Order: sequence, then C-alpha cells, then structure tokens
Amino acid sequence: MPVRRLGMFLVICAPSGAGKSTLIKKLCAEFPAISFSVSATTRSPRPGERPGIDYHFLSREEFLAWREAGKLAEWAEVHGNFYGTPLTPVRQALADGRDILFDVDVQGAALLRQSLGQEGAYVYILPPSRAELYRRLSGRGTDSPEVVAKRLAAAQAELVQAPLFDYWVENAELDTAYDDLRAVYMAERRRPRCHPDFLRELLAQWEAAV
Repeated sequence: MPVRRLGMFLVICAPSGAGKSTLIKKLCAEFPAISFSVSATTRSPRPGERPGIDYHFLSREEFLAWREAGKLAEWAEVHGNFYGTPLTPVRQALADGRDILFDVDVQGAALLRQSLGQEGAYVYILPPSRAELYRRLSGRGTDSPEVVAKRLAAAQAELVQAPLFDYWVENAELDTAYDDLRAVYMAERRRPRCHPDFLRELLAQWEAAV
C-alpha cells in the first residue's frame, strides 16, 4: 500500500506584465495533477459556465455570510463583485494528496497566510527591470498610456510587498524563470510535512527486522 502523501499549495503573485500567466500555464502543462480551487463569486454566470465546476455562484448575502463564518480562505472585491476561495474544499484536497495552485494578488496571498498558515510556498514573479516591464505593458497594444502608467504605479506598490514571499523568480528569460519555478514546486513536494507517515513506516521496517 502506498505511503500517504499530503498535498501542498503554491501561491503565485506578480505585477501585471511580469509573465505570471505564461509561467503558470507551463507548470500546469507539465504537471496536470496540479489543480485550481473552484472560487465563489457574486457575479452572474457567463454563457457556458457551470455552477460548482467553474464557480460557486452566490448571492451577495450568501457570500458575506460565508466570509463572516470563516468559510473563505481568501476573498476580494473586484469591480463591484466579490470573489473568494472556499476553505473546506482546499483543506480536503490537501488531505487527499492533491496539490493546489493559487493565482492571486498580494492581498489574497496575505489572507491565505492567515487562513492556511505557512504550509504552502509563496512565490513572487519579478520583472527584470522597470524598463522591461514598461516595454512589455506597452507592447501589448491594448492599453492607453494612462493605463500603462497606472499599471507601473501598481507594480511599484506591489513590489514593496515582495519580501513577504518565500521565493522570488526573476522572469528575464522565460525558460530560466520556468526552471526556477519548477524547482520551487519540486522541492516543496519533498518537505517532510507532505510525507507524515514515511519516516515512521521506514523505521517500522527496522523494528520488524529485529
């Protein structure tokens, strides 16, 4: 019978334009067992979205009740709608040995530390320079100069919070940055807390051999 393994969670944050989404896609493509938690939201379902699969769709009153009851691992209000991560399914997934990835902002990461403690890995994706981040944001061609300026200002405010994270991954070159992120994930999977029974069962073999 295989030795029980507990899941781990990876929290990834980055300023807009740092390449977080690309790195996450590469990680999930290589490790498809990594799952995202199903979030709760007060916004209306979009065409094709399925309750309980894409989102838990709640009324504003229901969401606030969940929040007050401590049922959310993290939450935020975005454009007038609430979004949050139900706590119980996350804990159950970790107990079942499944790894979870959180793609949140720095506020969400701080709330996750409060609700889930220090048992995950908190990673901040860093741009190599202000000039490069400006080039990437401007190169999208989708934002006005005013919006780009706001994103740069927001990046500066977020970077001040980077020392609160466990790991920094500089995304100057995509493959190198991915190797660093992958190394974090692989190392965290080997922490003793993810294998609570291994040493006990290994030592039991010595006792049985006496």
